[in-house]
Amino acid sequence: MLKFVKNHMESIEGVATYPMISLLIFFVFFALLFWWVFTASKAYIKEVSELPLENDNNQPKEDLL
Repeated sequence: MLKFVKNHMESIEGVATYPMISLLIFFVFFALLFWWVFTASKAYIKEVSELPLENDNNQPKEDLL
């Protein structure tokens, strides 16, 4: 099976460019994500980090007990 796949892949013209394009997309995505993490405002990060602790009425769950 592996021999068939290898022979089939070798018959595709320019097949070596696909892994390079995938690596480039991967690198660009994580570079942009890394940049966003360091440039995001601290107030936004704090607001978003507290979302799981709030209910639909914007009251902390501790107040409901």
